[in-house]
Amino acid sequence: MPDQETDFTPDPMRKLQFVNEMFQGISIAVGLALLWVMETVRNGFFALLDRMNFKARTRRASAFPPGRPRRQRIRQARS
Repeated sequence: MPDQETDFTPDPMRKLQFVNEMFQGISIAVGLALLWVMETVRNGFFALLDRMNFKARTRRASAFPPGRPRRQRIRQARS
């Protein structure tokens, strides 16, 4: 098969397809750059915490604190 040469002619893209491909490529590049920046900020923040010698949390945080729950006010439905 490598001995044979075939003429390959790609189909021309329409303007809308070209713009769509360009926009998709730019969006992917911007998204990856944003992830990289967020990771850099996160690493810097944790490095700062390490330098300030903050200890990690020892107890688990809970959405439901211990103790008696607050009393809920009953609201009348509008009619």
